[in-house]
Amino acid sequence: MSANADAVTVPTAASVDEFLDRAEPAGRREDAYLLKAILDRITGVPAVMWGPSIVGYGSYHYHYASGRQGDAPLLGFSPRKASMSLYGLQYEGSADLLDRLGPHKRGAGCVWVGRFSGLDLTVLTELYTEAWRRAQTA
Repeated sequence: MSANADAVTVPTAASVDEFLDRAEPAGRREDAYLLKAILDRITGVPAVMWGPSIVGYGSYHYHYASGRQGDAPLLGFSPRKASMSLYGLQYEGSADLLDRLGPHKRGAGCVWVGRFSGLDLTVLTELYTEAWRRAQTA
């Protein structure tokens, strides 16, 4: 068995829009479509479903010292019922921008936010733009 045989977060052929259409509550769905439009514009690449619940853009390969390896989206998000999970926003130098984003919680691999009405969307766009720029020059 390979080190990544159990990976469930892999690109799929599932429709991003069909997934977003099912997001609940309705406000989360609206925010998800807004974020998709922002990321479509920033990246210029199509959104892809990663596993059953992550909308991702681009990809990178990771390899841990334990031998575990796999692929993950460079940027992404997941509209969950309790909050929106944002992926790719924690990079060197992002703390100052995150401090200006608005109400959020930081995890090891993502940032959780509530409704976008409480966020500074200019800062959110700047965070994702810089994350994408860094990924392209890495």
